[in-house]
Amino acid sequence: MTFKFNALYRLGAWGAAACMVTICALIALQVSFRLIDALLVLIGMRRLGLSITGVSEIASYLLVGATFLGLAYTFVHHAHIRVTLLISRLPSAIRAWFEVFCLLVALAISLLLGYGLVELARESRMFNDVSSGFLSIPLWIPQTVLATGVALLCLALAEALVTTLRIAIREPSRFREATATDDSEIH
Repeated sequence: MTFKFNALYRLGAWGAAACMVTICALIALQVSFRLIDALLVLIGMRRLGLSITGVSEIASYLLVGATFLGLAYTFVHHAHIRVTLLISRLPSAIRAWFEVFCLLVALAISLLLGYGLVELARESRMFNDVSSGFLSIPLWIPQTVLATGVALLCLALAEALVTTLRIAIREPSRFREATATDDSEIH
């Protein structure tokens, strides 16, 4: 299946990767600071007491950002877990319409989630909600990242739905489920 907004989904994946790299850098830095302190104590010197305040809080927000920003990219590359034991045994025409139904359900759930996240971020911004940790991060920032990830997923689901619906109506016997190794099956 070809996706017209693939560059947008790739941008979300790059955002997810940046979140993961930032988590690794923060944790590595925190561990390095602790090692330096341990070595100083070992040789009889005083600790420097270096640490990154709120590193676990930052890492948790970055992990959620990585998860949600990668949703659309994962979907368009067929990396989400799917149980196709029953679907794979159906004739092509029925399988196409079953896929349309599943995409409609997924899109409806994703739209509801996206709407809820946008409203949550809007309210957090309106009421100046901040996290309860050491850093007092405005909550609308990570919530906006969540909403962005879900919006990208909704766009990918809508694209897949339109393409699958087009095939289900015009040439249902041509429908085959796209896999990660063969993206040229559905156009």
